[in-house]
Amino acid sequence: MKDKNLTYLLMRLIIGISMLGHGLVRLPKIVAFSNGMVAKFSESMIPSFLVEPFGYVLTIAEFLLGVLLVIGLFTRQALIGSIITMTLLVLGSTMVENWSLINSQLIHAAVFAFLLWHINYNNWSLDTIIKNKK
Repeated sequence: MKDKNLTYLLMRLIIGISMLGHGLVRLPKIVAFSNGMVAKFSESMIPSFLVEPFGYVLTIAEFLLGVLLVIGLFTRQALIGSIITMTLLVLGSTMVENWSLINSQLIHAAVFAFLLWHINYNNWSLDTIIKNKK
């Protein structure tokens, strides 16, 4: 039982750090990142008035979801939000025919889904500490 809890913790940490890192490196250059997305999607079916704000929201979402996963707070909600984020990223990748990105996005989505499926092993988290104090 303890090995499953440890495995869950390690998987949650590594995928959380991945999300956190994606957002963290983009925060200082969020305007350039959003403008770059608009340029990449200029010939796609998605209008730029949707792409530009998505670039800002994506950066902040990846950062915040990553933080929540790393500390284990609102883990269930963070996993659901992460799966939704990956779903939107896969959609975007298909719209610009960037097939090489989809593998990484699908792997992230699979890890998030696995963690959500096995959330009962999320014993080493702030969620559990808060739950046990009640």
